[in-house]
Amino acid sequence: MKVPRLRFPEFQDDWAVKQLGELGKLSGGGTPDKSVAEYWQGDIPWISSSDIYENDIYTISVTRFINEKSISESATKIVPKGSVLFVSRVGTGKLAITDIDVCTSQDFTNFLAKKIYNYFIGYFFIANKSALISLGQGTSIKGFSKGDLEKFEVSFPSPLEQQKIVDCLSSIDELITAQTQKLNTLKTHKKGLMQQLFPAEGETLPKLRFPEFEDAPVWDIKQLKCICNMQAGKFISASAIYEQNKEGFYPCYGGNGLRGYTKTYTHSGRYPLIGRQGALCGNVKLGAGQFHATEHAVVATPQHNTDVNWLFYELDLLNLNRYATGQAQPGLSVDVLEKIPFAVPITEREQQKIAECLSSIDDLITAQTQKLDTLKTHKKALMQQLFPTIEEVSS
Repeated sequence: MKVPRLRFPEFQDDWAVKQLGELGKLSGGGTPDKSVAEYWQGDIPWISSSDIYENDIYTISVTRFINEKSISESATKIVPKGSVLFVSRVGTGKLAITDIDVCTSQDFTNFLAKKIYNYFIGYFFIANKSALISLGQGTSIKGFSKGDLEKFEVSFPSPLEQQKIVDCLSSIDELITAQTQKLNTLKTHKKGLMQQLFPAEGETLPKLRFPEFEDAPVWDIKQLKCICNMQAGKFISASAIYEQNKEGFYPCYGGNGLRGYTKTYTHSGRYPLIGRQGALCGNVKLGAGQFHATEHAVVATPQHNTDVNWLFYELDLLNLNRYATGQAQPGLSVDVLEKIPFAVPITEREQQKIAECLSSIDDLITAQTQKLDTLKTHKKALMQQLFPTIEEVSS
């Protein structure tokens, strides 16, 4: 019996099973010649795979536009509003439903529903994302073809039950969107507050100061080596780092934060860690307790009268990757970091006050992140219950 494990009580009939090609029309996309500027001067939205997002069927970021001439002289074509846009290459598994007419790149296979509700199809494929990704073929660029998608078996109930499922999941998506906006607002507020609580580059007074420090002396400008000791981490082989934490193991931090767990530790305390190389060069994380720092991180140990949390926040604000040197793979050396100018309040109490303020916002951000993660986990579990698995459909 082709039915999901969780069902609204008013529905009892079996679900039907058909290939996607029987339920609507599929089409591809294309990219007008980017060297012809004229093609990209119009008002017709054109999207690529980077313009849609994982597990989000509603959001499309339109940033590029073309005209009728580019359509007539390339493989791209108008995709009607309401179509399901599948990324079939370079980001396989992502999909979205467009509420306007668009054109897409060749990385898409687009589905215009005829005999099924388009949003039901969207949620069905999000729920069966792994099966969609498994269609991927090729060695250099993984992907699937229009023919692969046409033959994909879809199980579906009556139109009324389809609508009921979509209404249920879309209501959760609305909550997720609202909670995401709250999280983004908190992060934006924190960023703006940090820019007010720390002096701008080259200045000795912040724009915003707590009342008890308004008559205090201006901040000092010192080199970073006068505030904290900088020490590069130690090499550890990949085979000595384990994904799961075990008894007697310690966190192992690299340039992008926690990498895993290892049997030895090099530091004991609470210290900022600065990424040295790669895409996250200059990234600042906070290590605490007993931990190992790899050669891809620099540990900043606060000196006397330096609050560690305040130090972390100012390091995080400084955009340290701009100090990276080297051409093939720019990186941060201890020597370069030590010479960076740093604005410092005269009293440690002012440092602590700033850190306490920002820490309270971080607590709110952490709580909001957990709330958002809980909603996403609930949605994922609910989708697994509301749709039969591909194995159940094929059996």
